[in-house]
Amino acid sequence: MKDVAQRAGVSPSTVSQYVNKRFHYMGKETKKKVAEAIEELGFQPNTVARSLKQKKTLTIGVIISNIMHRYSTVVSRSIEDYCYNYEYHTIICNADDNPEKERKYVDMLLAKQIDGLIIVPTNHNRELYQSLIHRNIPVVFLDRYVNGLAIPTVVVDNQDVTEQAINHWIEAGHTRISLISAPMNVSTRIERMEGYKRALQQASIPIQESYVHHVEMDDVQEVCRQMSQLTEPPTAILAASDLVLIEIIRYINRQGIQVPDDVALMVFDEVHLAEFHDPPITTINQPFYDMGQKAASLLMDLINKKEVENKKYLYEASINIRESSEAKLQNKGVL
Repeated sequence: MKDVAQRAGVSPSTVSQYVNKRFHYMGKETKKKVAEAIEELGFQPNTVARSLKQKKTLTIGVIISNIMHRYSTVVSRSIEDYCYNYEYHTIICNADDNPEKERKYVDMLLAKQIDGLIIVPTNHNRELYQSLIHRNIPVVFLDRYVNGLAIPTVVVDNQDVTEQAINHWIEAGHTRISLISAPMNVSTRIERMEGYKRALQQASIPIQESYVHHVEMDDVQEVCRQMSQLTEPPTAILAASDLVLIEIIRYINRQGIQVPDDVALMVFDEVHLAEFHDPPITTINQPFYDMGQKAASLLMDLINKKEVENKKYLYEASINIRESSEAKLQNKGVL
């Protein structure tokens, strides 16, 4: 910094002001001289020294549940976009819905002295989450909530939009509707199941356990095979995630099943190229970019000691009706 100051003909404190983007009392000519000196000398600010002085590393950690989901890509990009505008860096970690992996990533990020955390929680590390609160670590939950914790959480109204989706089929005459989901161990999946059940109950349609499955991805095709052998197979299927949908499509393509003529299909999340699929796929769209921006905004407020309510910040999802869910009324359900 002293070398830059000498080359530019200014004081070291002026160079420090420039590096920290405090230009209020700096003339254009001074800024130009410092910038040219930095360029000529290849100067790089010592971020470690700066973080020690400012007591901030200008870095946050983002722990995603499963990077394979499209929403993970969208929210990661959204958070990075927001942080970039505030000159913050993001470290993205993929927990694979594994509590032990999640715990190790939290420990690693804290060891790096990150300024805060955005977590899509696995829901199996309550003591860990509670310790973050006790240590005054700024933390925001995204997509999933954990009951009883004073942590601001950005989520979608999963139950309401799932109920709307099922009602879309009920109004078209369907009574044999299936829901296939990953295991019921996080809030999003539980809420979707509740929305599914509530829609059927309000329409006085019995809930058939043989139509409801919450399994690992490797078992999705097997439950499709089991349902195909029922006396009355489902006439419509809601895939609770994009990864579930992929397995369903693999099965129906191999069996020569036609969508929507043989079975109606809908998926939670806007899958890649859904409108160009044959037939175009009906999707439940979640505003993940907006949610990522909100989570990042809340975290920045916490980092900067601003008051943030420890509540659910609820977003509405919408249904994009396309041909895949428009099954004919004479559909026999030949899954």
